[in-house]
Amino acid sequence: MKEWKIEDLRHSYGIKTLFKGINFSIKENQRVGLIGVNGTGKTSLLRIVAGELKPDEGNISKPGEYAIGYLSQKNELDEKKTVFETVFDGESPIVKAARYYEEVLTRLTENPMDETIQKEFTQAEKRMNQEDAWNVSARAKAVLTRLGLADSSQKVESLSGGQKKRAALAQVLIQEPDLLILDEPTNHLDFQMIKWLEDYLSGYRGALLMVTHDRYFLDRVSNEIVELESGLLYSYPGNYQKYLELKAEREETEQRLQHKQKQMYKQELDWMRAGVKARGTKQEARKERFSQLESKVKSQETKSDLELNLSGSRLGKKVLELENASKNIKDIVILDQFNLLIQQTDRIGVTGVNGAGKTTFLNILADEEPLDSGILTIGETVKIGFYKQINEEFDEDKRVITYLREIAEEVKLADGSSVSVSQLLERFLFNRSMHGSPINKLSGGEKRRLYLLKILMQQPNVLILDEPTNDLDVQTLTILEDYIALFPGAVIAVSHDRYFLDKVADKLLIFKGQGRIEESYSSLSDYLQQSEEMKPEKAAEKKAKELPKKEKEVKEKTTLTYMEKKEWETIEKEIETLENKLEEIEQAMETSVSDHVKLAELTNEQSNLNEQLEEKYARWEYLAQYS
Repeated sequence: MKEWKIEDLRHSYGIKTLFKGINFSIKENQRVGLIGVNGTGKTSLLRIVAGELKPDEGNISKPGEYAIGYLSQKNELDEKKTVFETVFDGESPIVKAARYYEEVLTRLTENPMDETIQKEFTQAEKRMNQEDAWNVSARAKAVLTRLGLADSSQKVESLSGGQKKRAALAQVLIQEPDLLILDEPTNHLDFQMIKWLEDYLSGYRGALLMVTHDRYFLDRVSNEIVELESGLLYSYPGNYQKYLELKAEREETEQRLQHKQKQMYKQELDWMRAGVKARGTKQEARKERFSQLESKVKSQETKSDLELNLSGSRLGKKVLELENASKNIKDIVILDQFNLLIQQTDRIGVTGVNGAGKTTFLNILADEEPLDSGILTIGETVKIGFYKQINEEFDEDKRVITYLREIAEEVKLADGSSVSVSQLLERFLFNRSMHGSPINKLSGGEKRRLYLLKILMQQPNVLILDEPTNDLDVQTLTILEDYIALFPGAVIAVSHDRYFLDKVADKLLIFKGQGRIEESYSSLSDYLQQSEEMKPEKAAEKKAKELPKKEKEVKEKTTLTYMEKKEWETIEKEIETLENKLEEIEQAMETSVSDHVKLAELTNEQSNLNEQLEEKYARWEYLAQYS
């Protein structure tokens, strides 16, 4: 089995330590989702795995002839090539074979009697057979069509930024490498493209390592989650849902351990204050242990539990209204006699096909772009906070905390209390060591998080968000979702992220292109499911399943069968055994909190035992009815 492996990886970015001796491996058929707060080094780790970045320390091993395909966030395509030429610009064996075959075929067509070229052509055919590359051209066209690039003859320089990202995605997919590395692959994809990519990757034959903010995508594609946190790598078997369960269990175990450490800390503190003279090795050892405990406990106490429930200015009933609004950009119709009333507590999700004008629509609502005709009415008390896809210009030399203190020294919460800028920064995942750092030391994702916090600090009563899920990490999105749940004003958000819109939106505007806008009060997941079922082929399947069925007579059960009686006799003992095993596992977890590999194994075993116990409890309740 092919396996890529890294041991004792250490790497720094400037004065910031990204990795503290982590170990990591990827085997065939593993689909690994990499998560972590922006700035923890996710992209750096991907680049190291891809061979684009040399780490400070670490042993890297991989099998011979091990092909890696890497989709980075930066566009590095040759602008002068066509889309189709770009797709065949990779270095995987299958792509190289197809490209070589096309080159030799062209030369043979021009010089059919050249014996040297004839021999080359024979070799090219042999390579095509070895790599099973005969259908790669057709597959490339199919992938490009699915990604909205059906016209593969257009030059890369003529594409939009989103189209270039999709062309780069097609390029790595066609290569079919042993290890496929994807950095935010769902950015610039609409929900139909995301669904197609989910299905494609679920059946991928090689290994997959990806960073994505899309939690449904992560849940449906990955079979392992690894999380970068404070320079360490934590591994969780299973998908995103399983990760949430296992991480909650791990943190619960750590909290129990922290409580014990605090108790020990108190005892050691009493001893130190008693003024015992440290004259022997035992006393010196106690002093050293006290010092270690003190640093651990104090680091735990710096974690902020601040609830980001900021107060906002008063908002009247009428917020924004569009009447007979029309807007065209060249030959694209954005709005066509469109009417919309946005009220005080509305939560509107805006989604739909790429290029339909969703960003223009937000610019109109924010009064930053005029209508061609119609009326935009903005309520007198409206104060808009507009999170745009493009950051405002930062003064890169300015310090993080100074940038926010230009807005305010402190901010009021909904309960009337105030919090400092430092507390807000900590709640938004900027630890204290970063507060005095210049902005130019932040990663791209950290800058986006800082920009969002600045908007929220201005305490708007209408929040307009343009693709917030494109650049924010999962943890920041969770904080933003919690903020929106408590936000007293209206929220309008453009996104293709189903999880985010399912969580925050109670009304959808689906842009279908050329001014066609559908309204729905379903969740985005339900809307997409209904749309899928409405397709002719799906409707036919559903109709076939709904053929009349003969009703079965159900005899009412009154007593246990012979086998159920035997089961009833032993089930309580089985439950007791499982409970004892679970207690042993939990004790082992408390002593293994620093051994992350062992802890992952124990948490997985704990989860399995809990599942078995739930099944046994349910079975006991059922049998008890007839015993």
